[in-house]
Amino acid sequence: MGVRVISIIAGLCSLAAGIAACGADTNQTPKPRAYPKVEFPVSDEAVSFDLQVCPFTFEHPSYVEIEQDTVFFGDKPSHPCWFDLVTPSLQGRVHVSYYPIRSRADFEKHRDDAYTLVGKHNIVANYIDEQPIARPEARVYGYSFAVEGDAASPYQLFVTDSTRHFLRAAIYVNAQAKADSLAPVYQFLQRDLEAVVETLRWRE
Repeated sequence: MGVRVISIIAGLCSLAAGIAACGADTNQTPKPRAYPKVEFPVSDEAVSFDLQVCPFTFEHPSYVEIEQDTVFFGDKPSHPCWFDLVTPSLQGRVHVSYYPIRSRADFEKHRDDAYTLVGKHNIVANYIDEQPIARPEARVYGYSFAVEGDAASPYQLFVTDSTRHFLRAAIYVNAQAKADSLAPVYQFLQRDLEAVVETLRWRE
């Protein structure tokens, strides 16, 4: 009987040791975050934007299409220089709206409206990174806003010369996905929009 008990105990110890060893070999390291594979468009040239109703020019990649807005919530836009920069392969769109400045009150209203539209994302935003834009040689000044979180528009900006012109832009992607999954697409479109601002010139 004693030998049998010792054999049973030895067997149980061996089983416990095996289970512990298996547990020790299990890899509990979390996998790195993966993003869906996206084929980003490539441009072999820069195209000059030259919509005659707009008092400015800039350059954009050849894969970007220009769609002029003719209707805004059932009405005409407040100025004919409202348009979208469309990147079809990414279902990406940058809404651009232009406002002429006729007075100091005009400037303050458009500036405050831009901040109000950004502020509407505070409900879902984890953080809003506000950065100044300054190109004194071209009289282009303003601010950009990078919104962290599941915001409809994760990147917005406005630029102005403070006396005659005010331009606002916001990025949108037509896709049902979380912001972190679309992050590479947003970053790609953001770089394109930043390049637009870098080449923006007001018409005199």
